[in-house]
Amino acid sequence: MKGVILAAGKGERLRPLTDDRPKVILKVANRAIIEYVLENLYPFVDEFVVIVRYHKEKLIEVLGDEFGGKPITYVEQLPGEGTAKAIESARESVEEEFIVANGDIYFEENAIRELVSAFRREKAHVAMVVKHFDDLSHFGKVELDGLRVVRIAEKPGKVPGYANLGIYAFRSSVFEFIERTELSERGEYEITDTINLMIDAGLNVVAVPYDGYWNDIGRPWNLLELNEYILKNKLRHEIRGTVEEGATIVPPVEIGEGTVVRSGSYIIGPVKIGRNSRIGPNCFIRPYTSIGNNCHIGNAVEVKNSIIMDNSNAPHLNYVGDSIIGENTNLGAGTITANLRHDRGNIKVEIKGKLEDSGRHKLGAIIGHNVKVGINVSIYPGRKIGSNSFIGPGVIVDRNVPPKSLVVVRQEKLVMER
Repeated sequence: MKGVILAAGKGERLRPLTDDRPKVILKVANRAIIEYVLENLYPFVDEFVVIVRYHKEKLIEVLGDEFGGKPITYVEQLPGEGTAKAIESARESVEEEFIVANGDIYFEENAIRELVSAFRREKAHVAMVVKHFDDLSHFGKVELDGLRVVRIAEKPGKVPGYANLGIYAFRSSVFEFIERTELSERGEYEITDTINLMIDAGLNVVAVPYDGYWNDIGRPWNLLELNEYILKNKLRHEIRGTVEEGATIVPPVEIGEGTVVRSGSYIIGPVKIGRNSRIGPNCFIRPYTSIGNNCHIGNAVEVKNSIIMDNSNAPHLNYVGDSIIGENTNLGAGTITANLRHDRGNIKVEIKGKLEDSGRHKLGAIIGHNVKVGINVSIYPGRKIGSNSFIGPGVIVDRNVPPKSLVVVRQEKLVMER
């Protein structure tokens, strides 16, 4: 059986982190999101088929041609948008039975074990993993008769029910129905519409209820949620780097090879630090923080509940709280990320031109890749700075900054004789 991973999307809701790369290679707890998907599919498949399009060369560079010794085949998504088109793209690469998973979700291995078991036990044409939520405002509703799926409906609003998690087992007969699938109101070819056609034709579609952890990584704060979950539940205390005398490590903390933690540093786990990074002296790293490879967290810096990606620096006198900092980004001395409103209300973030409630009352900055931030910059909660931007000294970032921008302060000076 082959595993098909859908990884062609742009991830526009995750900008600026996806300005120049597909969202499935964004790192959470120092691993690309898609690697967790591959890892959980691994025991059940012989080969991976990855559907690609947006910045596909960067995804191919990250994964290579195999995962754990099992080959990866890359297939360009066919023209058209939507999950049905993405799955149809794999038609020549799969056999009679195959598994499909969205590449931008997180789930546990048990979801696939139960999926494969139910698919074969029920001799189903389609099996799909579902999860019960109290509020289906953001999900389509999977209507069931026992475990048989009778309809997949549009988002029904704030009602309880089962939601589709984007993990399926199919027989090759699905391709006949994809050919008959029409464009949805969103202008996409939806696999849920395909499945409804199969139900109407009397084919056996079964649901596989799942009560484990699942995260649809569609918005920046979902990365922080997943980072916290992985560090809290999966991290092992392991120090492969060097910890100087005078540094304090409160487990669990993972420190990669070549990393040096200098005297005076105080690290409270769960925290994960990559390879060849420089930590301290005299810094404070608080729980649920992941720091990538070749990073520098320097003197008088405090980092809390944040993701700092590879080759990025907070070198002196910085506070980074509940924030995400992309690759190859540098914070100037004294730069602060605010993460709390004065009224302690939820932080709202602009997503595709509209303000969305993050559901979090603490959320800091979302900074893209290759950003240079000058000294003494203050960043309001929930603000985004686009990739390849430069923020001059003393700027107060109170609104989002587009990619490739230069932001400076106009400063009038008065010089008087004494």
